[in-house]
Amino acid sequence: MGALVKVSDAGHVRTIALNRPEKKNALSQELAWGVVAAVDEAAKDDNVWVVAITGTGDAFCAGLDLSGAPPYSPHPAMTAQLDDISWVGQFLLSIRKRCDKPVVGGINGVAVGAGLGLAMATDVRLISSNARLMAGYTRIGGSPDAGLTITLPQVMGYERAMRFMMENRTVTGAEALDWGMAGEVVDQDRFDARLAEYCASLCEWSPITLRLLKRGMVKSSESHDMEQQLRYEVSNIGRAFGSQDGKEARAAFLEKRKPVFTGR
Repeated sequence: MGALVKVSDAGHVRTIALNRPEKKNALSQELAWGVVAAVDEAAKDDNVWVVAITGTGDAFCAGLDLSGAPPYSPHPAMTAQLDDISWVGQFLLSIRKRCDKPVVGGINGVAVGAGLGLAMATDVRLISSNARLMAGYTRIGGSPDAGLTITLPQVMGYERAMRFMMENRTVTGAEALDWGMAGEVVDQDRFDARLAEYCASLCEWSPITLRLLKRGMVKSSESHDMEQQLRYEVSNIGRAFGSQDGKEARAAFLEKRKPVFTGR
């Protein structure tokens, strides 16, 4: 995990910070797995009552690093080969299923693609007034992953989630409250202080109460099988990226031109 993920404790609050500010905290595989490991470690520590996830610098997470970061897995080769969910599914599973403590998203800047998936996997979110939220999959010829087909309809309803993703919408600052994507917007200059203050305030409640509350809320939302849905997402995005249109979309994105699609 190393310096890619910064972990700090204050009282009963553990803060997990993505730490690639020079890349807008874009997700290399090592960074992504580092976040999952940090959440899993926090879940096992009874001295941790509340978990915060945020980004260093001026971004939360700019999504998948498309610049060619080296492959990485914390698992042995065979286990990694058999893993059909990988870190994109583990975000939601680690935060919602394996961690029964409140996880607060501190969305301090841009959150795109899988970075948005990480943000939306958290239980509640504070968003900076200058932050921008975007799915971005249509732009690169992909389909949603990182649990967004589960979390976005939960917070905004089916049609708004469809429109948000189909139209490649960008939601900024206070608009996130209207879309149901965050519960509080905070001025940029006091964001860190408010995130710490809010997380500390949750520690005034019994951690047993909060953990049982979260268990019940997560259980009630699982009318579908979460792992099955995540596998379906991964299968779909694999097909999308493997298509000619998917390759053209990514080439056009990197070359800063308009893509030409053929439906193949």
